[in-house]
Amino acid sequence: MEKFENEVEAANALHEKFESLKKEISKVIVGQDEVIRLVISSFFCHSHSLLVGVPGLAKTLLINTVASAMNLKFNRIQFTPDLMPSDIIGAETLDKDRNFKFIKGPIFNNIILADEINRTPPKTQAALLESMQEKNVTVAGETYALPDPFFVLATQNPIEQEGTYPLPEAQLDRFMFNITLDYPSYEDELDIVKSSGQELEGVNAVMSSEEILYFQKLVNKVPVTDNVIEFAVKLVHSTRPNTEKAFNITNEYLEWGAGPRASQFLIKGAKCNALLSGKYSPDIEDVKAVAVPVLRHRLVKNFKADAEGMSIEKIIEELIWKVENN
Repeated sequence: MEKFENEVEAANALHEKFESLKKEISKVIVGQDEVIRLVISSFFCHSHSLLVGVPGLAKTLLINTVASAMNLKFNRIQFTPDLMPSDIIGAETLDKDRNFKFIKGPIFNNIILADEINRTPPKTQAALLESMQEKNVTVAGETYALPDPFFVLATQNPIEQEGTYPLPEAQLDRFMFNITLDYPSYEDELDIVKSSGQELEGVNAVMSSEEILYFQKLVNKVPVTDNVIEFAVKLVHSTRPNTEKAFNITNEYLEWGAGPRASQFLIKGAKCNALLSGKYSPDIEDVKAVAVPVLRHRLVKNFKADAEGMSIEKIIEELIWKVENN
């Protein structure tokens, strides 16, 4: 790995690496710039993300391409109602000498795509979420460390909810971002269809695991001014109904607000967003840039919001404006 003389030089290198990553990923993925930026941000923040999108939006291809460009091992786990925890983390089996031997499950990779995580029962979801938090797996009293870096990207289908096991709010809170994958634009879809059937251009690895681990530490070291921290904390406090910092829109449309982890993720995300943009310290605009994906899955609307068609995104945007102008 290249050695940097100081942290300013390292920050410049991260910005250049991000531009190279985007260039490599664009060889395969058309559009989805914001999604790619958030996925890469979650890696540098050493966090996990939830991807929400209808089938057929190339989620697996996107993550596989990102993994190739970052030189990381990738595995996809299709979650089904009959999936057991041992199918994810592995299990002990008898070898030919009748000794117990641990066979590692698919979770022992750098990037895990947990496809349709809400299709599997809670005990299997819990096995994955525990591994996400602890960064290791315990089987028969033995602890096995997961690879480092380690990221989980879980997907959910927003349309079909019948026969699913929705993640509880406490488990959703473990994910840094809730990333929405939308339909491609008309122009992007034209490009996708034109390139269908053609041989995809090879993606070159532009990073190593060591560089990713180094840049994760660099993100943590980024200085943040008090006014940026105060803005992030005020925004999170404004989401909590019937509290001192709550606005009328909060009390009217929200049942539950975000916890302290949201404040931490807002600052962490803002730090990374600043570095990826070529800056050395985040400002309020960087907090605003990550506010919707950080808060989207941490707020619970009430019946009135549903009845009046008030979306979570609209509520968050309104709260951002009120915190900034009050």
